[in-house]
Amino acid sequence: MLLVRLVLLAALLPMTAFAQRETTREALSRFEETLAMRLEDGAFVAKDLAPAIVVSVTPAFEESRAWYPTEALATLVRVFGAASLRSCEACMAPRLYVEEGKLEQFTTSLSTTEITRLDELSRGSASPARTAIWLDETAEGVSLRIIDLKNSRIVLAENFDPRLTESARTRKTFSLARELDRRARSDSLTHTFIDVTMYPGQHVSLDWAEQWGETNANLSGVSLSLFDPVLGVGASYYRVVPRALNIMVGAKVLLSVPTAVVTGISGQPQDVIDPLLTAVFMVRVPIGSSNYGVTLSASTNGRIGVGFSLMNLSWMPFLP
Repeated sequence: MLLVRLVLLAALLPMTAFAQRETTREALSRFEETLAMRLEDGAFVAKDLAPAIVVSVTPAFEESRAWYPTEALATLVRVFGAASLRSCEACMAPRLYVEEGKLEQFTTSLSTTEITRLDELSRGSASPARTAIWLDETAEGVSLRIIDLKNSRIVLAENFDPRLTESARTRKTFSLARELDRRARSDSLTHTFIDVTMYPGQHVSLDWAEQWGETNANLSGVSLSLFDPVLGVGASYYRVVPRALNIMVGAKVLLSVPTAVVTGISGQPQDVIDPLLTAVFMVRVPIGSSNYGVTLSASTNGRIGVGFSLMNLSWMPFLP
């Protein structure tokens, strides 16, 4: 029985090592893609970081000791260019300092002063390094640090994994912090909804709603309708049900502008196209985390329809 377990363990170890190597390679790919996009977007300029001295490309596992340093350096070369990088072999080895009456050996992390001094000893007539780069392997992927050698400013510090889950988790945490801070300040949050129901009845409207309440489950605001009623204006209120796919249930009361104008001119109540007041019951079902949803409308004019909703679309910059 023990022999069988040892055989199984021996068979699983190469698979584990292979999986770890694949995790690191995928993380290096995400690192390369992310930095390439940030350089294109202008988040930082490569020439402001160059020349850069590579302080550490340390593997985390025995299985990756042979190939990881080369793979990491190749990735950095593809991102920054070979002419912008400078290797520091002495940075990765223990340092031995000999002075009169004193002998010191250090194996701890390098300070920016030590990195600058090592760069001066090895660069010859080249210009001094502006930044230092650490790109080390971790259990989940790779860890990147870029430090400005002039003032020790942290230019970039981030962990990369194959699915960028840590970055997503960080963004979610910051979003939650901003949301809690917004609630603490009692600030409202404006939403824009375009509702179009086409079958069997029609209803087309545009809503501006403020999200409020202790749990952000209430939305109220102004509504403008183009059909059912034609040219109507009024108020709306919705309630979000988080436990039911974040469904929004509510209604809007709309005043028909043509009917109101004719009634005001004639001095007698008249229905021109639509009644003076129309109530519309609405249900919106968001589609995942997208800006689209399925909508059901039912009005007091006898029109019931199913259609779609457009929610907070950025291609309408004139809307809040």
